[in-house]
Amino acid sequence: MTELLEPRMHIVETYFECCGFDHTFVQGGTSVYLWNLSKTFAARGHRVSIVTPAHGRLSDLRTRYEVEDLPYTDTYTLPVPLDPEVWQGFPAEAELALRTTAHRIRLDGVDLYFLANDWLNRLPDTFYPPYHSKGRDLVFFKPLVFQVDAVRFLRAWFGDEKALVHAHEPYYHYLLPAALREDPAKLVVSTVQSNMPIAKKVYGPEVRRLLGLLGVPAPPPAAEPATDAPPAMVQYQQRTHLHYAYGPDNIAVYELTAENADLIDFLSPGQLDFYAGFRDTPFEELFRRLPIAGVVRRNAHKMFVGGCAISDQWLAWDPAGVDRTTVLEGLGLDPDLPTFFHNARYAVHHKGQLELIRAVDRALSEGVAANFVVRCISGSDIDDPLFHEVAARHTGRLHLEWERVPEREVFTYAAASDFCLFPSKFEMDTFLIAQGEAMAAGSVPIATDQRGMEHFRHADGPETATGFAVNRSFAEDDELLVGALVTRIRQAAALWREEPGRYRELARRASAVARVFTWGHCADLHLAAFARLWQGEPARLDPGLALRQGWFDLLPDGEVTQGAAVAHGDLDAFERCAPLDDAAARRLFAAAWARADFTACERAAARRPGAIGAEDLALLRDRARTGPDGRLVYRLPHAVRVEVVSPVTAAGHRTPPGVRALEHTVPGTFTGPAPGPGDLLLITLDSGRVTWDEVRHG
Repeated sequence: MTELLEPRMHIVETYFECCGFDHTFVQGGTSVYLWNLSKTFAARGHRVSIVTPAHGRLSDLRTRYEVEDLPYTDTYTLPVPLDPEVWQGFPAEAELALRTTAHRIRLDGVDLYFLANDWLNRLPDTFYPPYHSKGRDLVFFKPLVFQVDAVRFLRAWFGDEKALVHAHEPYYHYLLPAALREDPAKLVVSTVQSNMPIAKKVYGPEVRRLLGLLGVPAPPPAAEPATDAPPAMVQYQQRTHLHYAYGPDNIAVYELTAENADLIDFLSPGQLDFYAGFRDTPFEELFRRLPIAGVVRRNAHKMFVGGCAISDQWLAWDPAGVDRTTVLEGLGLDPDLPTFFHNARYAVHHKGQLELIRAVDRALSEGVAANFVVRCISGSDIDDPLFHEVAARHTGRLHLEWERVPEREVFTYAAASDFCLFPSKFEMDTFLIAQGEAMAAGSVPIATDQRGMEHFRHADGPETATGFAVNRSFAEDDELLVGALVTRIRQAAALWREEPGRYRELARRASAVARVFTWGHCADLHLAAFARLWQGEPARLDPGLALRQGWFDLLPDGEVTQGAAVAHGDLDAFERCAPLDDAAARRLFAAAWARADFTACERAAARRPGAIGAEDLALLRDRARTGPDGRLVYRLPHAVRVEVVSPVTAAGHRTPPGVRALEHTVPGTFTGPAPGPGDLLLITLDSGRVTWDEVRHG
């Protein structure tokens, strides 16, 4: 056992699915993460408990493990107020009769506690309620039953014992931090496991009723606050998967967890930065106007990176021991060609798989000599016929599969491949273990330049890059992403054929970078933060985070830098560092122009009249012009797509707005019918940044 460098702690991991100890139970990556982390904590000498539902699988568990039935029975009725807009035809409040028992397995130094009752035992094959059950079947509240059961179990079983409760994914534990906040013996760390919409909300009466049941103060009735953001901007967010509008009296899940937890844990530095400000996305400007932005700032001092890792088994297997020829020929592919590999659950928008399959089709149809191994894991086939059509069209070049196979077999696919493709979209991936696994096996990445994945360094400069990057995407069926993937596939195949030495260097870098992400390192990051909390040290704001987010008012003058002020177009912050002379104004103008922040451009020009050249001012002023024929001409040299977003009027606020692309006539010039009043322009830059502009009428 490793000698403890921090105080011995009791760490209680809790999540709706903590079954990574048994591959037949695993439904998602969080389960694997939890088990690996728990084992490592235990190996470091800490007491580790896991609290999770039994999911109706106790009989199955008894066939392989020693299951101890504990002297614990909790009988009560759970009242669940129902939103009448969603649960039409149901009573105002559901009453769920519960008799909860607890069962324990002791494995690898970890105590696993399984809670069971009539509700937690439902859905034994899938665990999670299907989304379509919302408003139709009360099984939708199975995760909510677990939240309340978990709080009651923690209080009853562990009592006044000091423990650090490490809860995962705010949507699955939003009651827990508030319920335990006033308990001096329980410290709570909330992990943001995936980038769910930060303003995702739940029904206010439900929250207040259940917190009341748990005996803690509840937030007052809430209303969706008014925003001064244009309707087109608000409505468009449905297409980004980053934000949705809610009706009256709903409460933000992240607000409940962030305001009440002691610490907030993230899986990577990029994920933390992204979730703090949504920089360069279509949601960024709206986010700044929403109350949730204030929640983030108020609780930013609690945020830390606990990290994530690649499985010890993948790191232990030797890629050199895989016979490339045997593997590829077994899949019907040509081992003499460069091979591209994709491995993810079937999620066409989240994982960019629609664009991926179109890019594969286009590259092969245009004559790129390469193999593709595409795994889109699904329990029931791939329902989009396009995938099967493309596979049939390119027999002998594309192997498509969706079945679960043994992990060792997936490893051989990765080790036999030369490049791995991960064009994830909407910034939904927060660490992406699958990309790290493929890289560890020596596969060179071609991946989206997402903040949550930047630790894999595929978007670095030439001296340190591990592979190739494509711009982030926040659009469904994104033709720009398809084109970028085809270009990168061509470049990669040419590199493999024509510059084998450079290819081998990238493969070496990719493997070396991925192999840093061990569970031991992940445990180090967590335990350092946990120990400070355990010992009562106050959490402190990271000045670097404040600089990156532009929270200059949270920093003393000496910590504000010119570079950060320029990056955010903040003239006042710049003047806290240096005089705003003509050269500084030009610097601020140029940086703002590069990110299409035209308001900051105008401020810089207004603050130092004469500092900005006439040509630059003309570009700023005349970028959007409507001619006598009523057509718009929009000029921005670094734009690659310009779309007109037209809001839905009257009661259609939850309906996605109309979107039409302007014609890209020549580089940097876009034309089309002029926008009407209320329409906005959505600009995609060559950097991948997406931002808003308007056409000023009259």
